[in-house]
Amino acid sequence: MCAFYTKDIEIFNDKLKFLPVAWDGKSCILELKDADYNWRQMEWWAFYFEFKAKQLLEKYFQFPGDKFDNVVFDLKGHINWDLKASAIKSHLHKIILNDINAMEQAIEKYGYHGEIIALCDVEYNDKDRSFQKWHTELKGGMSQYEKERKKRTSISRYRKTQAVLTEIIFLVIKADNLEILDIMRQGRNSNGMPRKEKYVLDLERINYFETHILEI
Repeated sequence: MCAFYTKDIEIFNDKLKFLPVAWDGKSCILELKDADYNWRQMEWWAFYFEFKAKQLLEKYFQFPGDKFDNVVFDLKGHINWDLKASAIKSHLHKIILNDINAMEQAIEKYGYHGEIIALCDVEYNDKDRSFQKWHTELKGGMSQYEKERKKRTSISRYRKTQAVLTEIIFLVIKADNLEILDIMRQGRNSNGMPRKEKYVLDLERINYFETHILEI
């Protein structure tokens, strides 16, 4: 393991083993609400991972990490790291990473960029939409985005009501790995300006990268 980030991964292994494993949607959202941390978000479980990981790591790492252009990474030790969460039973085994230019600049400066990926077994047990209704009422009603989506279509995704953390992957990316990543082109913003392209990690190709696993 490279000396630059060996200590980072040692601390991750030592501290993140204390993360809670079973995440109940309502309890987690209320905890996020009390902390005023992204509690309105539909993908509450991913933000809950960020929130709890930061609590365990903030004494040992810089939060947030470095800024390149207008992009800020989640945390920094010897290198920059981003926090991601992925559902293990999804038919899409891909994770959207960060801005292409920012990641390339970070790798040019430090030689490496890291991803901390929480793999979770999630439940979509919300056929009667009771969880969705509860969350909407807690937020004080539908957001403007939700109202606009409802105008376009009556279809709404089932909400994740629970998540179980199964393992955490610490993945290190270097310049030679970048060509293995896919690219996400996001179209344009409302002002007509093109959105920044992002790298995408295909978990089916994870063996091409240096990885370290923390089993929960």
